[in-house]
Amino acid sequence: MTQPIRVLVAKPGLDGHDRGALVIAQGLRDQGMEVIYTGLRQTPEQIANTAVQEDVACVGLSSLSGAHLELFPEVVRQLRARGAEDILVVGGGVIPDEDIPALQAAGIAHVFTPGTRIEDVAAFIRAHVHNHLPAEHAVPGVLQIDHIGIAVHSLASALPMYTQLLGLTVYHEEVIADQQVRTAFLRVGETDLELLEPTDGSGPIAQFLQRRGPGIHHIAYAVADIEASLRAARAAGYRLIDEAPRPGGHGKQIAFLHPKDTGGVLVEFCQRGVGAAEEGAVE
Repeated sequence: MTQPIRVLVAKPGLDGHDRGALVIAQGLRDQGMEVIYTGLRQTPEQIANTAVQEDVACVGLSSLSGAHLELFPEVVRQLRARGAEDILVVGGGVIPDEDIPALQAAGIAHVFTPGTRIEDVAAFIRAHVHNHLPAEHAVPGVLQIDHIGIAVHSLASALPMYTQLLGLTVYHEEVIADQQVRTAFLRVGETDLELLEPTDGSGPIAQFLQRRGPGIHHIAYAVADIEASLRAARAAGYRLIDEAPRPGGHGKQIAFLHPKDTGGVLVEFCQRGVGAAEEGAVE
């Protein structure tokens, strides 16, 4: 079982104001992370020791005292001295813009200034912490890109480009009633293209087309165990659109992650089921 991202929120130095740090700590907890708060007036050595002992993936430093140019880099140095240079370090507080380049050069991955949304802080941590997660924290059994979903207004209008210009063949067609969509699958090498045409004006593909027009709707990754993959994503702090797998096209079990946590790309996990249609069959 994987664990949530562990974040240490720390107040180095003599700064006695921690309201902002407490707000950040609670906000990251609301985002599904496990947060440890060190309390006020911590030395860089104490912060680094706690980070290593608690096996955190990220340290968030807060300072309102003006000593950030000395204290933040010293925390980074103390972590490196303990062989913990893989721990992500971010900072925040009342920090002048002109000081940010120096902090970044000293190893502070990002500086969040007043007014930053909690969601943006969490998204940055997720995007950069995962490079440091042990293998057991990753989604298990990602096999390949299964397919790329492309929203179209009309299959009849869209298909000629794929079949005539590119010479591809539609090998499977299907209506997925609960998603109000008609699909057509075409194979390109080891990956499928799934064209998605709405069957009415209220389904998710119709709404996508109304907001953004035709184009790539999602990228689907084939996984060996979709339930284990969802557990791993949830434990890592990603929001799930589907808390449990559901039937998808071509006989697969599918589930989606929220695009706000995946860089704006709708990510699908899919696992081929026992009843999947045979390749080359057209329904």
